[in-house]
Amino acid sequence: MSGADRATPLLALRDCVVVRDGAEVLRVDALELRAGEHVAVLGPNGAGKSTLVGLLTREVRPLAHVDGSPAVLLLGRERWDLSEARHLMGIVSDSLQERYVVRVTARDTVVSGHFGSIGLYRHQPVTPAMREGADELLDFLGVSHLATRTMDTLSTGEARRVLIARALVHSPAMLVLDEPCDGLDPRATWEFLAVMRRIANAGHALVLVTHHVEDIVPEIDRVIMLKRGRILHDGPKTELMQTAVVRELFGVPVEVEERDGAYRLW
Repeated sequence: MSGADRATPLLALRDCVVVRDGAEVLRVDALELRAGEHVAVLGPNGAGKSTLVGLLTREVRPLAHVDGSPAVLLLGRERWDLSEARHLMGIVSDSLQERYVVRVTARDTVVSGHFGSIGLYRHQPVTPAMREGADELLDFLGVSHLATRTMDTLSTGEARRVLIARALVHSPAMLVLDEPCDGLDPRATWEFLAVMRRIANAGHALVLVTHHVEDIVPEIDRVIMLKRGRILHDGPKTELMQTAVVRELFGVPVEVEERDGAYRLW
């Protein structure tokens, strides 16, 4: 990425309003995500987090601006091709995982990220380098032993790590993880948090979308708090992960405890 590109946000939202069934479900006046930063999007269920992820992936479209100006910009541009978007942003979401409960091996699942498909098809030009790269990513994420297992035989945590490898095949500048620890037991959660730290330290911008403060790994330095479809706060983690602010976000009398850059609620 050039110096000019580094000065330009990877992704910018401007006056984005999303309406569903006649009701406004999300309004974002301004939001920028930049190369190299690690961000948590935190909020209760129903806050608009999944809708925000949909804006990032273009699966959700905001209302058009009356003046014709763009609401979503990728590297400062309104229009981009699919291959460029894949190189800039990798997405792992529950909806993708639900589609991948199929008899496709973990290795082929990772390779399919090159084509944006669910599984591989005969017409797709798979190269030895693609398969080698898939094995390297599975090893990086600690699941190389699953390479020949099919996705429908994996645990939730195992499948999620394979899908992260799939998202990383293009070495994206930004990786978006939507509620990555949902459905995981304590051991799988611990292992997954370690994986997130490894990814963050490998140089990818990390965007973690969650309603669990425990998911916010020490490498994350910015928190965007969503409540009732609006950005309540956006700033440094150390300033926002305070008892009074978290109480305001979730509406419950919790206490926030911090230890070595990680947090939990009491």
